[in-house]
Amino acid sequence: MIYEVKKLYEDREDVTLTSYVHSDSSELLNGEKRGAVLICPGGAYVNCSDREAEPVAFRFASMGYHAFVLRYSTYMNGEKGFPEMGMELSINEKSLYPNPMRDIGKAMLYIRERAEEWFIDTEKIAICGFSAGAHNCAMYSVYWNDPVLTEYFDVTPVQLKPAATILGYMLSDFTLQNSWVQQSDDPGTKHIADVANIAYTGTIDPDQELLHKISPARHVSDVTPPTFLWTTTEDALVPVEHTIRMAGALAQNNIPFEMHVFEEGQHGLSLANQATASNRELLNLDAAKWIDLCEQWLLKRFQLDLPEK
Repeated sequence: MIYEVKKLYEDREDVTLTSYVHSDSSELLNGEKRGAVLICPGGAYVNCSDREAEPVAFRFASMGYHAFVLRYSTYMNGEKGFPEMGMELSINEKSLYPNPMRDIGKAMLYIRERAEEWFIDTEKIAICGFSAGAHNCAMYSVYWNDPVLTEYFDVTPVQLKPAATILGYMLSDFTLQNSWVQQSDDPGTKHIADVANIAYTGTIDPDQELLHKISPARHVSDVTPPTFLWTTTEDALVPVEHTIRMAGALAQNNIPFEMHVFEEGQHGLSLANQATASNRELLNLDAAKWIDLCEQWLLKRFQLDLPEK
């Protein structure tokens, strides 16, 4: 396996693309190309979770795909931690919309640049995200052909096009989220939402125009890629309605999708097994089935072109 950590911006240490690329071998594909999965961890746009990064990349690599982890622009500039309640929150211009989404574009262009060397099938590059990372991927999946990306990079839409999108416990509608948070009695939930709003929009109370712009479920179109969604009904941080709303938008636009809603499990499960669990509450054998279901879903689109014998 070829392992590489690439700084996507020469003057920044925080935005990186970590590559887990299968080495070619005459005993394996012998020069044939593989699909790839670009992974965006969650973290409320404050940081990028390690639990939703390398272990997930290893799992997709075990399916036979090249895997990449993008640590995109976040409020903490790549550092761990979360602002304490009552702490005065400044604005970090780097983490504001549309910068995290543009980081995905930057990563996609770099992957395509190395595609021949790494035996990557550029027609089979999926994006996969969790929580805020899922929101980021969903944003990219509805804006990949928009001037906010194409004109910014001065490229054609096909150079940025994702072949599929995988979204775990996603936030699909900021208007829905802000309304839900206002009704919550949990100060911790409100604090997380306020920090996420500051991190991504620069204000605790974004106006309706901005809320609409950053709500991917409101921008699904006939060019949105096929999408795999999963979440749990017990998620107390990002309600299941977000996934349902995204599924509804995909259905209305005749986009192929598959959705799995598990009855139990808290927010942030990642693989929901021992590879990603920091405590027992993050173990859930039922929800852990999502990755096997996703593997079957990807096979419909990314199956390797293997000979009969």
